[in-house]
Amino acid sequence: MNTSHLKQAIITLNKGGVIAYPTEAVFGLGCMPNFQDSVYRILQLKHRAVEKGLILVASSIEQLEDYVHFDNLPTIDQIRDSWPGSVTWLIPAKKKTPTWLTGSHSTLAVRVSSHPTVNALCRELGPIVSTSANPAGFKPAITTQEVLSYFGEELDYVIPTEIKNNLNPTEIRDAQNGNIIRVS
Repeated sequence: MNTSHLKQAIITLNKGGVIAYPTEAVFGLGCMPNFQDSVYRILQLKHRAVEKGLILVASSIEQLEDYVHFDNLPTIDQIRDSWPGSVTWLIPAKKKTPTWLTGSHSTLAVRVSSHPTVNALCRELGPIVSTSANPAGFKPAITTQEVLSYFGEELDYVIPTEIKNNLNPTEIRDAQNGNIIRVS
């Protein structure tokens, strides 16, 4: 990855901006999780209800400890074995976790990503919001051109690239029982 694109994305996120970036399967829209206005901008761009909640991606499990409870999870070994990777887990949220992240849920969707760009961003910034780069009802973007056709100048920065794996969005599992909520 081009380091100038990474640096610009980091600067943009630190200023409260909204970016599009590559993930394991599709382009993601992201921002810093504690910038409420930025999170609501993403929800508005996607035409997504806040009640649905969002995903946080990180470069390590430790980065997620401020947001979720890993204690006493029956699936903790399964979670650790799946990360870094493309499995997102619904884990009980801490009381201080903002509702603009959890939505109407008592859990938060989290993933330690295996994607090098996501890892580089999160190593520098900590966890970031991740949701597929598409308006509700549209196919997730897998090219820079698709991101721009959906959102144009409404984004503060787009890391230009193409998704190589072209997979479906990541699998989502319930951390209380290991059940699959969404198949990849």
